[in-house]
Amino acid sequence: MPATHTRSHAIAGMITRLNDPHYARWAAQIHRTGGCRQPIHLRGRVDHIDRTTGEILHRYSTRHEPDGVLRVPCKTRRASRCPACAETYRADTYQLIRAGLAGGKGVPASVTAHPCLFVTLTAPSFGTVHARREKDGKPLPCHARRDAPTCPHGQVMSCTARHSADDPRLGEPLCPDCYDYAGSVLFNALAPQLWRYFTDALRRRIAKLAGLTLRELRGQLTLSFAKVAEYQRRGVVHFHAVIRLDGPDGPASPPPAWASADALADAVRHAASTVSVTVPDITDEPARVLRWGEQLDIRPITMGGELTDQAVAGYIAKYATKAAECVGTLDRRLSPLDDL
Repeated sequence: MPATHTRSHAIAGMITRLNDPHYARWAAQIHRTGGCRQPIHLRGRVDHIDRTTGEILHRYSTRHEPDGVLRVPCKTRRASRCPACAETYRADTYQLIRAGLAGGKGVPASVTAHPCLFVTLTAPSFGTVHARREKDGKPLPCHARRDAPTCPHGQVMSCTARHSADDPRLGEPLCPDCYDYAGSVLFNALAPQLWRYFTDALRRRIAKLAGLTLRELRGQLTLSFAKVAEYQRRGVVHFHAVIRLDGPDGPASPPPAWASADALADAVRHAASTVSVTVPDITDEPARVLRWGEQLDIRPITMGGELTDQAVAGYIAKYATKAAECVGTLDRRLSPLDDL
């Protein structure tokens, strides 16, 4: 269909809508969705009935709405699908995370004195990929090595390019035949299990440091978590987590004196280095032991310090609205064949 005809058809539709006697109600619906790009269309009826008498107190039907539908926001958190709804989700997430760090929304302000860390758990390497590195704001060569080895497939494992931020090669393996694609897929699938093992090991380590059993620990200390998964350009996830130590009654009670940020950091390092998930061998794939990557970032969250509650809340909220679109995957279904 020619573009001119398509535009004319759209303009005609807008004029028809403006002249519709139900325009004001339709506009009110659109306003209530908050600018949602893909509102959900509901059809049906709701009856409010007195349980005692069986009398119908109120009846609502979408038949009286414009086009016979009630439009409600999709409420997706993915910014690539609906920026308006994702922004609402991002703002809500920011307020919840910040309340857990600085107080508010039922959390006392005294929570700021509780030990709290911002931890990043990364994925292991599944092969060398193109990467962008900077120093003093200037891009560095990707993988420049004079003595770079040659892989079994004849590829020299070196790249001297200074990749731009939007270079499509970022995240791509230097040698696709060497890269462990199956391992990266399995890691993404089992990362939630690895996180669960990590939190269990974290509690055990803290209990051991305090000379307590796990049952005794629960009577003195509560570990609170908030985490978000971020997709890297190479297609694997890593986790950003806020980990806070509270007393036995949660954020309203202070943790014991021995529960310090240093003790928590020690427990995080121990747990991250010891947990693993074993994947049995399957057809054409060997057995694997999946662990966290060697890069582990642990930083204390302090009021007015290098890493503040506002910065952490903004970081968590930012990645809560992103999915895997950064690695080129689709965030919607493919319906017509034209989409291919």
